[in-house]
Parts: sequence; structure tokens; C-alpha cells
Amino acid sequence: MSLFRPDLLAKYDAAGPRYTSYPTAVQFTDTFDPAHYHRAAADPGAASADLSLYFHIPFCDTVCFYCGCSKIATKNRAHARPYLDRLKREIILQAACFDTARPVSQLHWGGGTPTFLSHDEMAELMAATAESFRLLPDAQAEYSIEVDPREASVETIGVLRELGFNRLSFGVQDFDLRVQQAVNRVQPLEMTQTVMSAARTEGFKSVSVDLIYGLPHQSVESFSRTLDTMITLAPDRLSVFGYAHMPSVFKMQRQIDETALPSPGARLAILERVIEKLTEAGYVYIGMDHFALPHDELAVAQRAGTLHRNFQGYSTQADCNLIGLGVSAIGKVGDVYAQNAKDMAGYAAAVDRGELAIARGVRLSADDRLRRDIITAIMCQFSLRFDAMEAAYGIRFDEAFADELERLKPLESDGLVNVTHDEFEVLPAGRLLVRNVAMIFDQYLAGNLAGNLAGNTPQRFSRTI
Repeated sequence: MSLFRPDLLAKYDAAGPRYTSYPTAVQFTDTFDPAHYHRAAADPGAASADLSLYFHIPFCDTVCFYCGCSKIATKNRAHARPYLDRLKREIILQAACFDTARPVSQLHWGGGTPTFLSHDEMAELMAATAESFRLLPDAQAEYSIEVDPREASVETIGVLRELGFNRLSFGVQDFDLRVQQAVNRVQPLEMTQTVMSAARTEGFKSVSVDLIYGLPHQSVESFSRTLDTMITLAPDRLSVFGYAHMPSVFKMQRQIDETALPSPGARLAILERVIEKLTEAGYVYIGMDHFALPHDELAVAQRAGTLHRNFQGYSTQADCNLIGLGVSAIGKVGDVYAQNAKDMAGYAAAVDRGELAIARGVRLSADDRLRRDIITAIMCQFSLRFDAMEAAYGIRFDEAFADELERLKPLESDGLVNVTHDEFEVLPAGRLLVRNVAMIFDQYLAGNLAGNLAGNTPQRFSRTI
């Protein structure tokens, strides 16, 4: 059965969550009580779980017009110093909440552009982290960083490896110069080749690259050339995102010429070519927008049934408590999601007072935890065994989710899923629409599902295709 069914993709194209969390960030409130975070962090029941650290470095030298990340555009590198000083204080504040004998088996620097920091500043931040948390050695941990090839020299890649990073991700989006100029990200092929070659020389365990389809001036033919070039570079992982044009939400997207965006039909044709070429090149479809070579840890984890999702996307670390550090960073600790202040002034003021910068969040109910496990299984394994949920939560699945099973019937009729008395599976034709399947079990969308599928709800989320 084909992964690509244009008739079904067009029928089910709708706005929906990416489910890096459940409940999604839309449900976070500014009335969240940080005391819940402190209690979750101190819970002795979580003491056996490893820790995961996410650092948000918000600065970018230039702004890519398509970007929807939380960022600060500036060419003044001096802005990094006060931010770094506050990050170091926040590390101490967060470490005081946890039993720091618990190991850190996953660490990620995202942005923005983490390499906006100087080599010395990056070393300073990593040293401060190691002083407050127990970082596992290279062979036992995943330490990853997002890199901008436009400002990462061979020396920079070597420094990152020396600091302990063993996984690298970076954006390309498209090799076509006309597309690059239209989105204000001119990045010659040689820059990308230099970074990838240096990463392999330095012994990085995984190299991941982002591409985006649906950008101005893209066509099937032009993006095919980008794919051919990327396949010759052979990254371990590829994320091929559909561009979400939401200028009412992301101001910089107003710089994009809407008349130059590919039509919905052209977007689908480009996506078809992506699947065709990457599959032929040996990449495994992980889910959502992600592909990986069979040896990569994501593909291995999917085969083993241990794949997970968090705020960085797909992950091999399922049981970690995630600590978010920096402006706008989100953490997950026990039954709590907590997000730091989104604005630099609010973040700085909290840290300067000696307080955690948590500004909003949500404490999960029992129903939230159950639905989170269901949605995670759907998104990561493309299947769900009812008895696993029944054993974990003491329910009768067919009774507790009778309405959801009824709403799955049209998807089953269309060949997206196969439902039996004790499980259901997302079929190949439904895997590109896995977000739509997960949305069936989202209690916060339950009243708006028909509107979502018809595209009639406010666009708080990106389109599923």
C-alpha cells in the first residue's frame, strides 16, 4: 500500500498540533503555579529517571523570513554576555530543584543560533552545566546542537566535539539560490559540505539536516535537484518540513511574496517526490516529516518500540525529565509542563530576583496522562494496543474511548487505519496523516474536530500537510 495518496492528503489536510507535547502549548496558562513544578522535580518516584537539558540560545545574526522560532535578531555579539550570565544563574536555580545525582543522558542547545556564542562562551556554558549536573560520558549520552553552516567554521565543529557534543543538526531548507534569496537565507553548497565533512572528521555520531518544501519559487524540478544533492551528502537524518505560512502569527513571514508560494497541488507533488527519492535512497520514514538511514538511532528506536516525542521532535530518550533553560524554553517534569517567560525582559527579571523564570504551564490530569500515552504511541509506533492502556490505567478501552473509536471509522473506511477488537494500526496511507489520527484522541480538540478537518478553526497550528 502506498505511503503517498494525494486524494486522501487533500481530503484530510487541516490545521493540527505537532504533538511534541500533550496537552499542547495552547493549553498552557499564565495562572500555572510553579509550586507544582517544584513538587514534580522533588518527587522521589521520578528519581530513577535520567535528566534531559534543553538550552535555548535565542540570538540570530540574520532572520530567515520563514522562521517561526522564538529568536532575537541582532549582529551585536555583546548581547550574549548578559544572557550567558543569567543562564549560568538559572542552571544553579534549576539544579537546586533536583537530585543532581541523577545523570543527564540527553542535552540539546537550540535556537536561534547557538553558535552565536563565541567558542569561549560555549565552553563556559558547558563547564557551568557540568558543575551543577552529572553529565554522562560520550558513549552513554546524546549531546546535540543546532548549527548554522553560514557561521560555523571547521574550527567551530572541532570545538563543539571537544565540548562533548556528539550529534549535530543544521538547516539547509533548499539549495536553489532563487529560493534562498526569497527567504533571506543564502547558503552556498560549499558551506554545507564543509560542515558535514568536518562533522564526520571529528566523529559526530549523527548528522541531521532540515529541508523545507512549500517555499517561494520552489517546483518539483527545483526541489528534486536539492534532494539529489542532499542524497549525495548522505546525512544520517533528514527533516523535510512543509512550510507553514502564518504571517498573522509570525511577523517576519510578511516579507515573503505570497504570490510566489507553490500551489497546494504543487506542494503535494513536491512531497511525493520527497518520499519517492528518499525511499529509493534507503531512508526510513520515521513519522511526521522525519526520515533516517536504517542504522540511525531513530530508526533503531522505532524498530525496537522505544521511540519517543518531546519538544525537540522525535527522540530515543523516553523516560527523561526535561529541564528547559533560557528564554521561552519548555520543560517536562513528571506530570507538569512549564515554560519560561517568552520575552527577554520577563526572563531576565525573574532570574535576577533569584527565581525560576517559569511564566506559564499546565499540570496534567489523569485523563491527560492517558491520552498523552495514546498519542505518543500513535505518533511514534503507528499502532496502539488497547490492553497496554488497560493494564496501565485500569480502564476498558472500548468503553472509555467509544466516541473516539466511532470517529475512527471514516478514517478506517478511507484506508488510513485498521481497527480490531484489541488494537489499531496506522496503515501506510495514513502515516503522512498521523497527526490527524492523533487528533481523534485530543480531548481539547474534540468539540472542534469537524471544524479542524474543514479548515474552519483559527489557525493556531500548522497544516498537517
